[in-house]
Amino acid sequence: HDLNQLLHPTIDPHSQLDLLTTGLPASPGAACGTVVFDADHAEKLGRWEAAAQHFEAALAGLAGAGVGARLRREPVEPGAPDHRGLLVPGASFVTLERGGALRGCVGALDPARPLYLDVVRNAGRAMADPRLPALAPAEWPELDVTVSVLSAPEPVPGGADALAGALRPGVDGLILTDGSRRATFLPAVWHKVADPERFVAALLAKGGWTPGERGLIRVAMPRLA
Repeated sequence: HDLNQLLHPTIDPHSQLDLLTTGLPASPGAACGTVVFDADHAEKLGRWEAAAQHFEAALAGLAGAGVGARLRREPVEPGAPDHRGLLVPGASFVTLERGGALRGCVGALDPARPLYLDVVRNAGRAMADPRLPALAPAEWPELDVTVSVLSAPEPVPGGADALAGALRPGVDGLILTDGSRRATFLPAVWHKVADPERFVAALLAKGGWTPGERGLIRVAMPRLA
């Protein structure tokens, strides 16, 4: 067999094909994206993606600026942003990591203030996450700051027994509660636990429940907004 064909599988050149389009070969690299066959659709998609990137950059900038100012012992005075989506009430979590290790994660599941103020507030609270040592100024150059904006939690049809099948990896978070205890995973946790069954089992363990207690737990899913 040809080694190149083994390493880079291709379509059988002798098969009957309908040519839709042509392009540059991506190998030995890779490519990803969205295929559209309408110019108007492509233009709208491009504008939407640009707006989403601008929104995400604004969120990260707010959180990063808040953390940096507090580490420098400077006042945190965020001005009102020009993005309308940041002015409406929103629920956010701010996660701080250094070298892949968690250094703080604080947020809210319900909107209580304009989103930009919620992000700045949670960035400051994440620096002093009570589960972890307080953040030190020397950590700032190696710090990764992530912001998650969540939708309102939605009940899971079928309850706890239907969890694994209902979850969408990378999109859904998960809240478990039995009335006295509550445990939450944000959608960002999928980067570390990619399998839905393991995702659910890990959150049960975090909350101190055994798999046999699953039927006693109420569940809801906050999603990336």
